[in-house]
Amino acid sequence: MGLRLVLKIGSEFKEALVTIEAPDLNDDVQGVINVVREKDRPFLVGRKGEMQHILNLADIHFFHSEKDYVAAVTEEGSFVIKEKLYELEDILPSNKFIRLSKSAIANLYEMSHFEASFNGTLCVHFKSGKKEYVSRTYVPLIKETLKMNRRKS
Repeated sequence: MGLRLVLKIGSEFKEALVTIEAPDLNDDVQGVINVVREKDRPFLVGRKGEMQHILNLADIHFFHSEKDYVAAVTEEGSFVIKEKLYELEDILPSNKFIRLSKSAIANLYEMSHFEASFNGTLCVHFKSGKKEYVSRTYVPLIKETLKMNRRKS
């Protein structure tokens, strides 16, 4: 079974409408749904200096907010992105990214290890050597997410 795409553009349409007709909900259909919802968008655009860079989500170690902007941190450095953290929570795949605090979201696959601190927070160490802190509010969520991911593998 193939995948057909029908696209109609015209001033007679008042809004964009996506209709999917399929015999079952398979991976191809789910992929189309995810793209339409922007859930599995494979990249973001980040600015470093005057240059715009295409950032592959898999290469992003974590996002953090600073004063009036959000940065995506990769092995190549920090890139300013236009999305806010709450917008990233909506578009990033929840099986790969997790909220660490009000100011940080991390890529689960770029984490190296955790270190408990005396005040109930966790310090997350990334494979790159960088680190971020998990606020106490998010510690139970992190523990639960890691347990769920462990069962899957």
